[in-house]
Amino acid sequence: MRFELDTGLSSLQGKRPRNEDFAGVQAPAAHEAERGWVAALADGVSGGESSGGEGLMAAQTSVMSLLRDFHAVPADWDTSVALDRLLGHQNAWLAAHNRRPGTDGQPREALTTLTAVALRGRRYALAHVGDSRAWLLRDGQCLLLTQDHRMERRDFAGLTRALGLDDALRLDHSAGELKVGDRLLLTSDGVHGSLRSRQIGDLLRTTPGAQAAADALTAAALAAGSHDNATALVLDIKDLADPGLADLAALGRTLPSPGALGVGATLDGYQVTAVVADNGVHRLLQARELASGRLVALKMLRPGRADDPEERAMLAHEIWLGLRLAEAPRHRRRGGESGFVRVHPPADGATHFYAVFDWHAGHTLEQLLARGLLDSSQAAALGSAVARSLSLLHAAGVVHRDIKPANLHFGDDGQWRVLDLGVALSARAPAASRELHAGTPSYINPEQWQDPPVHADAGSDLFALGVTLYQALTGRLPFGEIEPYQLARYKREPASVSRLQPSVPMPLDRLVMRAVAREARARFETADELLLALERLAARDQPASTRPARPPREVLTGWQIALAVSVLFNLLLMGWLMFLPR
Repeated sequence: MRFELDTGLSSLQGKRPRNEDFAGVQAPAAHEAERGWVAALADGVSGGESSGGEGLMAAQTSVMSLLRDFHAVPADWDTSVALDRLLGHQNAWLAAHNRRPGTDGQPREALTTLTAVALRGRRYALAHVGDSRAWLLRDGQCLLLTQDHRMERRDFAGLTRALGLDDALRLDHSAGELKVGDRLLLTSDGVHGSLRSRQIGDLLRTTPGAQAAADALTAAALAAGSHDNATALVLDIKDLADPGLADLAALGRTLPSPGALGVGATLDGYQVTAVVADNGVHRLLQARELASGRLVALKMLRPGRADDPEERAMLAHEIWLGLRLAEAPRHRRRGGESGFVRVHPPADGATHFYAVFDWHAGHTLEQLLARGLLDSSQAAALGSAVARSLSLLHAAGVVHRDIKPANLHFGDDGQWRVLDLGVALSARAPAASRELHAGTPSYINPEQWQDPPVHADAGSDLFALGVTLYQALTGRLPFGEIEPYQLARYKREPASVSRLQPSVPMPLDRLVMRAVAREARARFETADELLLALERLAARDQPASTRPARPPREVLTGWQIALAVSVLFNLLLMGWLMFLPR
């Protein structure tokens, strides 16, 4: 789903000599949709005619710098952190500007209020300073979301907090869930200073369209006698995007884990039909959606891990990655398939924290290899499908880290799919995942066993795919079984595929041997390069290797060497005795 927003902005000068309000909205670029929208309204503090428009400058630069820089901050920053740091930098600049006297020698007064709202995923985050305001209309109820930083006393009347007023900026922060149909409103005091809260709520409820509502509010404010600039910015939530990582992480922190569900148990409209797997950390269940009758897979933490915040964060990250891959550009797919199992966003009103995936009947490669090896064409098809999936994954900046036969699934629909993004690495992966030396040892590339180790990257996935293809064709691992946490030693290149399986064509042999080469520089650099090599292979005739089958050379053991030496010694002794003079 795509986030849809209708915006309306109206700003009227009123009876003031200039309009020192400034407001704006910034949408994300298409490839950065998950970063969300940001909107801000600032009300420059007027110092009279002598101020030379300092209030307008403060309001304008504050809003424009926030809108310009919001989508440039690191993607893993929390929304509130991004707002706080960006506005903090702007405040520092304004405060420094105000410390320098103006051209007339008088102190500068570049001050402004500011209220900003960021809409990311299914949540909003609000940052506020001064006496501009934010409102939320939901289900007919109009709620004020901010508190004025203003003091009205006999001996003092004015702002107690504003951008540029002090070196240290204190912002009010708040956040909440978004719903379709919500209407957010930002106003300057020229609007809410003349209209009562009830009047503002009535206009929001009765005026359809964001722009019409903004126009109605400012016009009503001036009609009510406002002497100030009147600005209203209206944001109508038309549709919500799939939940972002922050949304999913929040669910992971707040919702309980389902516990040990058995066959027949129900959960949020699903009925468990089978327990598929239990690996000590997660449980995988087959379930039927009662409303539609379709089968799904439910993945959840085992009861013993249910309270582990790191495991919850990693499951939230896995769900988020699945949703991102579903939105991958279609030109990178084949037949509309991403090559991964589709994950569903958590349902509204979900009572527990778990992941929901499509169910695909079929078998993993591990199960298929238990029945027999793949032939050359089957292995090439497997390699092409997985390389295409890895190309999509790597283009999204994600490394799988656990490509192996158990995580490759061949569906009854004839499609290969990559399973289990539980330890996948992305720029927004939780710290526990980044620090984890993830993967299955026999499929980990040699560089990760070095001292100091090299972190997993896209090349790690390609090496693991090469090991998988080698195993699918020969039934062996190229460098043997490597025990967990053992220092792997890759002293020599593995035996060629065609030596162990003479029916394998030489071009495929060379391709697989390149994929599992000991030296990283000898391997394929990208998934696209490997995919191109496999597609070229499929386009040509592949005569089988004409070399005769040669059994693997056996290594002589100690007793065999001793026996050979003994036989040779006895032969020499017999010859010597035969030719002795009598």
